[in-house]
Amino acid sequence: MKPIYNQILDSRGNPTIQAQYKELIVAVPSGASTGAHEAPELRDHQEEYEGNTVYKAIQNAQHLSEELDWETITIADADKKILDTDKTKKLLGANATLAVSLLAGSIQANREGKQPYELIAELSGNKPLLPMPFANVINGGKHADNDLMIQEIMIVPTNAHTFAEATRQVTETYHALKTILKKRYGGASTALGDEGGFAPPITHIEEALSILIEAMSNAGHKLSFAIDAAASEFYSDKGYEIRPGEYMTAEELIEYYVHLIDTYPIISLEDPFDEEDYASFAKLRKKVRIQIVGDDLTVTNTQRIQEAINQESCNSLLLKVNQIGTLTEALEAAKLSKDNGWTVMVSHRSGETSDTWIADIATGLGCGEIKLGAPARGERVAKYNRLLTIEAVHNLAFAQWKNI
Repeated sequence: MKPIYNQILDSRGNPTIQAQYKELIVAVPSGASTGAHEAPELRDHQEEYEGNTVYKAIQNAQHLSEELDWETITIADADKKILDTDKTKKLLGANATLAVSLLAGSIQANREGKQPYELIAELSGNKPLLPMPFANVINGGKHADNDLMIQEIMIVPTNAHTFAEATRQVTETYHALKTILKKRYGGASTALGDEGGFAPPITHIEEALSILIEAMSNAGHKLSFAIDAAASEFYSDKGYEIRPGEYMTAEELIEYYVHLIDTYPIISLEDPFDEEDYASFAKLRKKVRIQIVGDDLTVTNTQRIQEAINQESCNSLLLKVNQIGTLTEALEAAKLSKDNGWTVMVSHRSGETSDTWIADIATGLGCGEIKLGAPARGERVAKYNRLLTIEAVHNLAFAQWKNI
């Protein structure tokens, strides 16, 4: 029996790949804010779905599958075939290769009587640990249709002691935030961005952070904040457009970030500068004692991660499996990062499905951090529910936050 690959829709209504073998099903996510150095997706660029169909990628996944023994398949088998055929993924497409890799992982775990997180823990040599959720509750940038240039403002329940408690704190604060936004800006302000966060008519990040402080106070919780600036998206030859028509140099932006970190309970800052600006990352890292996360800078690629290590640009990796296209390479990226003292945060994408593999990857790596989006929209809630189930059924420990 061979796998079946077919085209389904992701959470933004764009085509993506689903793979099925017997009762096991996986699906591939897709990003909106993407790094230039990510392993490329393969799209058909025809008339259907505005050029976004993935029929060629499906054919490529099928061709790969023809040369694999799916009764005895392992992640190592599938990924070796992929990397021997097209290490760059430029011909096959990272969406095709990830469909094959994830399906191989599901089959191997099922055959060996393991949960996916148990297989990841075994392959990575880590002890399973339920991760701290980073929940994107206010959206800007490419994730929303407003004038907030900063792409994501997240809340982090750093005082929680279980994943269930963390989920409750996030959800209650999210509901309190909705009430404030609706009262202050009207009903349209509670429309949802791509990752389930609200997209109010806010321009200044200080305004958003102050509203979050009010929301968590109303909810009765004390949470920390995390920011994904996604600065490559508002960088040009004019500088960093921190607000519409208002530009900063890299040096000015460093001081602005320092001010925000000194003023608000920010524990993590992702992609604060352009994806080629290793030096500004490093300058900021020396000035602050928080988590500086590489995403577009590092794209889950060991060569880019090593360069960031050499230049001391980051102390944390955002791990997205579809950025690199195989589970094997994602685990190698996590190992390189952890071996050099970095933290690792496993992440969803803006174009998600109900697939829950990232919940198991984060748990199996024992990395203690996962970026999930808001507790809204089925494709985000699926990850929360998977982790709640792992905690309830398998009684794993929950990550406690440790400041950098």
